[in-house]
Amino acid sequence: MALFGTDGVRGIANVDLTAELAVDLAIAAAHVLGEIGAFAGHRPKAIVGQDSRASGDFLESAIVAGLTSAGVDVYRVGVLPTPAIAYLVKESNADLGVMISASHNPMPDNGIKFFAKGGDKLADIVEAQIESRLGEPWDRPVGLNVGRIVQDESAKERYIKYLLSTITENLNGLKVVVDCANGAASYVAPDVYEKAGAKVTAISAAPTGWNINENCGSTHLDDLIAQVKATGADIGIAHDGDADRCILIAANGEVIDGDYILNILANDWLSLGKLAKNTVVGTVMSNLGFIKSMESIGVGIEKTAVGDRYVLECMLENSYNLGGEQSGHV
Repeated sequence: MALFGTDGVRGIANVDLTAELAVDLAIAAAHVLGEIGAFAGHRPKAIVGQDSRASGDFLESAIVAGLTSAGVDVYRVGVLPTPAIAYLVKESNADLGVMISASHNPMPDNGIKFFAKGGDKLADIVEAQIESRLGEPWDRPVGLNVGRIVQDESAKERYIKYLLSTITENLNGLKVVVDCANGAASYVAPDVYEKAGAKVTAISAAPTGWNINENCGSTHLDDLIAQVKATGADIGIAHDGDADRCILIAANGEVIDGDYILNILANDWLSLGKLAKNTVVGTVMSNLGFIKSMESIGVGIEKTAVGDRYVLECMLENSYNLGGEQSGHV
C-alpha cells in the first residue's frame, strides 16, 4: 500500500506517523529533490510549518532534523495555514516546503505534505521516488555542509500582508463570523478580515493543541450557523484545521459549499471577462446542479480526480484560472 495519498502522508500520530518516519521522509525528500535538479547546485532552503495539533511539535522537529542532517537549511515558520507555506516557498525562493497537518481530520491524526519550488505540491512520480528511497544508506554531510535552522519571525506578517494585497474592495461595515476550527486559521483569519475593514466575530479560535476540528470548522457547521443568525452577520466563514478550505454561511443560515462558491465566482468572472477560456475546473465529485448551472451560461467544466492537487495541476497545464472542490478547496 502506497505511503503517499492524495494529500501527502497521513495517519495516527506516533502510531502510523512516527518521528522516525518523519526523519526518513525528510532525508529521502532532500535526496530525491537534489538528484532531480531542484537545488541546481546551490545550498538548499526549506520552509517548514504546522497546524495547531500538539503532535505537530515532535513531527516538525523530526522533519527539521532530517532536512538539516541532509544539508538543507530550514526556515521554521510555526503554526500557519497550508496555503501560507505554499506562498512562503514561492515568496522566499525556497527549494521546498513541508507542512505538518492532517487538515480536517480528528486531532489524533497528523500528516506531512511536501511542496516543490514555486509552492506547488510534488508530482505523484516524485512522491513515489521519495517513498522508494526511505531508509537507504547515504553519505552524511559534515561541518559546513550540515543544514542550519532559522526561526522566521516575520513569516506570518508577510503572509497577512500578501492576503490583504489581493483584496480589491474594502470590507467596511461587513459583519463576519469566522470559525477557525481551533486550527491554523486562528492566527491569521480574524486579523486579515479585521484589517480589511470587516467587523469580525471569531469562534473556535483558541487552539490548545487538542481541540482542533473538535465539533467546529468546515465539517461541523451548526455553531457557525447559530452565531451568524444570532449576531445578524452578513456572512459566516468556516475553515478547517489547516485553513486550506472554506465553507460559507449566508445571512439566512444557508450553507454555501465549494461548488456553490465556484458557481458565484464563475458567473461574476464571466460577466467581467476574467474567466480564462470560459472554463472552470472541478472534480468527478462536482455537484450535478453546479455542472448544469455552468452549462446554462456557456461555461465549460474540466473534471479531475478528487484532490485539490489535481485541480491545480489541470489549471496550470491548461492556463485556467478558476477551479475547486465541493469540500471548499477553491
